[in-house]
Amino acid sequence: MTLMAQHSDGATRRKYSFCGYPRNIQVVYLLFQQSFHFPCFFFFSLLRPFKVLRLYLVGHPALVELHDHVLMPFSYIQRTFGQVTKLNSIWSNIETESPAAMSVEVQRLPCEGSAEEAVVEFTHQSEKLSFQPPDSPDNKGVAVEAIFVAPQDAVIVTSDGNRLPAVPVTEAYKLNVLRDEAERHDGVKVHVRKASDSRDTFKETEDSEGDRVLSFPSEEEEKKRDTSESTDGNLKRSMPPSYTHPLFPPLPLYGPPSRWRDIQCLLFRFSSFFLSLAFLGVIVLGSLFTSIPPAFQHIWKRLGSKDPDADRPFYQEERRRKQSREKQLRLWRRRKSARHLDHEDSEDNDESDSDVKAVGPDPIVCDIGFYACRVGLDVETHLVETEDGFIIELWHVYDPEEYTPLPEEERRHKGPDLFTGKFRREPGQTKNNMKPKFPVLLMHGLLQSSGAYCVNDEDSLAFFLCKSGYDVWLGNNRCGFKPRHILLEYSDPRMWCWNIRQMGVFDLAALTSRVLYETGFEKIGLIAHSQGTTQTFVALAKEQRPDLGEKLTVFCALAPAAYAGPLIGKMYFKFMRVITPAMFRMLFGIHAFIPFMMTMHSLLHPRVYGWLGYKVFSFLFNWTDRRWDRDLKNRMFQFAPVYVSAESMRWWLGRECFAKHKCILATKEEWRAEEKEDRELDKLDKQERSRNEKKADKILKAAERDMEGNHESEKSKHAARKMRPKGSRAWYNHQAPPFALWVCGNDALVDGTKLLRRFDGGREPHVKVVHKKVIEEYEHLDVIWAMDAVDQVFTEIREVLWKTCNARDLCRVPEGCEDVPAWSPDGHEDTQKEVDDGMESDSSSSDEDGSS
Repeated sequence: MTLMAQHSDGATRRKYSFCGYPRNIQVVYLLFQQSFHFPCFFFFSLLRPFKVLRLYLVGHPALVELHDHVLMPFSYIQRTFGQVTKLNSIWSNIETESPAAMSVEVQRLPCEGSAEEAVVEFTHQSEKLSFQPPDSPDNKGVAVEAIFVAPQDAVIVTSDGNRLPAVPVTEAYKLNVLRDEAERHDGVKVHVRKASDSRDTFKETEDSEGDRVLSFPSEEEEKKRDTSESTDGNLKRSMPPSYTHPLFPPLPLYGPPSRWRDIQCLLFRFSSFFLSLAFLGVIVLGSLFTSIPPAFQHIWKRLGSKDPDADRPFYQEERRRKQSREKQLRLWRRRKSARHLDHEDSEDNDESDSDVKAVGPDPIVCDIGFYACRVGLDVETHLVETEDGFIIELWHVYDPEEYTPLPEEERRHKGPDLFTGKFRREPGQTKNNMKPKFPVLLMHGLLQSSGAYCVNDEDSLAFFLCKSGYDVWLGNNRCGFKPRHILLEYSDPRMWCWNIRQMGVFDLAALTSRVLYETGFEKIGLIAHSQGTTQTFVALAKEQRPDLGEKLTVFCALAPAAYAGPLIGKMYFKFMRVITPAMFRMLFGIHAFIPFMMTMHSLLHPRVYGWLGYKVFSFLFNWTDRRWDRDLKNRMFQFAPVYVSAESMRWWLGRECFAKHKCILATKEEWRAEEKEDRELDKLDKQERSRNEKKADKILKAAERDMEGNHESEKSKHAARKMRPKGSRAWYNHQAPPFALWVCGNDALVDGTKLLRRFDGGREPHVKVVHKKVIEEYEHLDVIWAMDAVDQVFTEIREVLWKTCNARDLCRVPEGCEDVPAWSPDGHEDTQKEVDDGMESDSSSSDEDGSS
């Protein structure tokens, strides 16, 4: 006898077999199960918090054995008891004949592995991936389908049309397969087996009888592959089965809320609050302690009647700008006083003030709209929904004389569907019958928001490009200042289960799609700094979301973060790399990364917060303010830090990913082997290299024809791989957009020169580098905040954007780009600038040799 349960909305179906027993026997059996399992279930549930603290922190073998032989069986009892409770509720609905309840269908279950059994399995899998537990009263957010946005990123579609964040690939694949089987009526069976090859994650095949066979790795193989202990208490059973990529291990699967998950999350939040606060306190004390010697030097110079700031490279320009701002403020106050007195002040007629723009007070606020108004611009905020349900902010910088802002209802999020081909308007005339501006999207760095592009008044990159004639859009990653999701709340760990790959695959794609929708263009220009370059490099990779490259005219990377710099070896970063993932989660939690920083942002005075923020970040990342306008420094740290997930910081600093391999898309062994190959191949001339490549192709083809396992075959394959063309391990395919790179030569955080060597050495045959520059004296943030960044970087960005623009006939020509020719991907252009100091010195030396 089969009990089939169907909700009123038709979202899920449940079928349970009672083997044909009479109904009274079934009820007695269910009551017996409930009365027998409840005391055991209650007793062992009390042990679960201790399992979290002891089993996963200490890892003692005896505790592991206790978990495997005692606690795990009772977790099965817990699940069984939950199913019995659901069955009893079903019987209650049937007894009361509730119209919104469920229907009963009597039929004989076919043999094991049939479509009917897939309905039950699909229900279990759906419950595990749904927004709420199945016994919730409103029953919203039932998982019905998994959509693969990228090969390794699948989002869950719920019954009400919303989205849930990405889940492990295997879990998503199971949901789709079981859904297909539940809807089929052709009698084809599904068998789930262990994978024969330990290297496999999952595989779908057909047996001799035409049935579908799903092969998944066993738990033993998972433990062998896993290089670290799992965490999260009973959440461990929901961990993904295997690593799909060495640099992108699967994220935890937390599932819908439950009593025990909420208790464990509370324990993590409790422990991480105190432990992360202690860690932050050590960092703050370290930054203050290292500030003592410079403070004494400053005082000593003052006592010696010397100006301690005289050795700054732009000291005179700093003083001039400060005096100019003071004059602007005085003029604004005089005019305000004159308006108040209803007459003009005689001092306003002073000729020295005729070229000075009156600007009001300059309070330190976290509001880019305020700073935009100071330079005659304005900002509107658009809300964007990502494909996994996050709501992120997109800021549009515009000139009020040329653009009318949209009403608020039109700036709301438009749903999770991207690149639909629909546009709000076609590119055309704007106010004053002027051609439209070409759209440009800017992405920020780690722990920042895009407000970092708006803090230097006229010399801010966002304002500079807007006034030059570009349509500027500032993108922000998920959570930011206001963590928002279409379904999830702040306290839900699924809200924070993401890292750099999700930021690239989902956030960057959603922002690009929205800019295309709002502007009507086919492509846009992209500018990114630091972490923004990382998420772009990852998203454009051929195994992630390479089609995004077809929406970009050029990718301008400022301080590109693809390879780690020497700073990764510092003591506090080593500490994060040494601790296990379990300890990392106990220290920093499974929610936001040190949220106390954002609390202090709202409590401290802006000047105190700006001063302290600079000290801490300077201590951590080893940069200085020598090339910044020091009078604006407190502004710069009002837009940092923002909310980021602990998982994303674990990707950067943990023992498994970036900090271990020191690269974002290649393992440590791979990029070191590539560098060794480069050193060896540099010794060969072009003819020898060509002969080796041809020889490698022949050897590789012959080796692949040999029997697998043959020792000689393996040796020949290894020899061929050593001589195969450099582009055989490329990160990008033909869909990659042109790249332009500005590398900071004095950057200890990332090493951009390795990336340049990769491109110059032919490792990426599909990537066209239209511009590259190494600024030897620049540190990591100087590329956006230095006082000479306009001359060193911004003007070149303006030209590169226009050179690669695919709609030059439709757009107005940006200021200063009248003589910039169009770039062609087919040939090399004379306009390609390689103006780093080394190249200039080489050219000058060659001129000297020629003259001599």
